[in-house]
Amino acid sequence: MVIDNHKLKGLKRILEDKFAHYHQADFITKDPISVPHRFVKKQDIEIAAFFAAILAWGNRTMIIRNTNRIMSWMDESPHDFILNHEAQDLKPFIHFVHRTFNATDLLYSIEFFKHHYANNDSLETAFIKERAHTDTESALTGFHHYFFSLADAPDRTRKHIATPEKKSACKRLNMFLRWMVRKNSEVDFGLWHILKPADLICPLDTHVSDVARKLGLLERTQNDWKAAVALTQNLRLLDAADPVKYDYALFGMGAEERF
Repeated sequence: MVIDNHKLKGLKRILEDKFAHYHQADFITKDPISVPHRFVKKQDIEIAAFFAAILAWGNRTMIIRNTNRIMSWMDESPHDFILNHEAQDLKPFIHFVHRTFNATDLLYSIEFFKHHYANNDSLETAFIKERAHTDTESALTGFHHYFFSLADAPDRTRKHIATPEKKSACKRLNMFLRWMVRKNSEVDFGLWHILKPADLICPLDTHVSDVARKLGLLERTQNDWKAAVALTQNLRLLDAADPVKYDYALFGMGAEERF
């Protein structure tokens, strides 16, 4: 797919304008990222952000409500809870359901976090695993294998932790990485430093993909990993250092403007 320079200039003007419009602090209030924004401690932000991202399909109000329920059961101190909870502390979690994500998936996620944070200061190492630098595809693939490396990992949970190996667009995990990696943002946290904003892949949901196709930024009809990569490659023509900032523009145009 080749986009001529004249069209690129027009697209950049449109998307820069929409990015400036939607990339504002008030975006946080009605978005799942509002949950981790309630915290200050790095590990609390990571844990809250992970659950907010993994639950991020369906109605945004419901996503925020259910993620906040998890945080309340963790006594609003998710990192401390993860490391120090006892078996009876898990009782509130046993009837949790968010769409197809249920208590089995949630309890295993808590078990994984306990295993990880017992030996690591940050969740970043779960994606990087001591490599000085990696690409996002390798980071997501490595994380999937690591997440399910515990002996009692349930098969049913695998569908909730996407991987490029299964050709998934990995929308929710790419959004999580955007939250953790993008710097100088009023919305994203920029807590992690090994992956760079230039490495990120655009979170590809139906709003983003529909607008991208209408603008001529995406030809592929399936919303899969190849489509997410292809869209990001075109967004890099507009801003090589920070291509996924245009996720705000594309999502806003689709979800808010019905472009």
